Amino acid sequence: QVQLVESGGGLVQPGGSLTLSCAASGSILSIYSMGWYRQAPGKQRELVAIITSGGSANLADSVKGRFTIFRDNAKNTVHLQMNSLKPEDAAVYYCNSEDIRTRGARIPQSWGRGTRVTVSS
Repeated sequence: QVQLVESGGGLVQPGGSLTLSCAASGSILSIYSMGWYRQAPGKQRELVAIITSGGSANLADSVKGRFTIFRDNAKNTVHLQMNSLKPEDAAVYYCNSEDIRTRGARIPQSWGRGTRVTVSS
């Protein structure tokens, strides 16, 4: 059993910054990729940023230059530094992990419950 727990969401003014964090737990040996998706009301869930265990990162065009993703493989954590936030960044942000190897199983994918980011003045 693998659990992903997000933290760091909240209310921020346009132009402000937030850092989201996600911690994976559950006898984990390795995680290939960790990342963030978001879903705004009435919209589909979309990829925001993803990073592999080797450090290769991919960010959505809409957040390039403003968001940074980084992870700590030893701690099984991933973080999303969000700067210059815009109202259109408001959404529930979900942590995602893929190809998780634990002591007892190989898990294709796991999701967190989400953390809400509100961008408003």
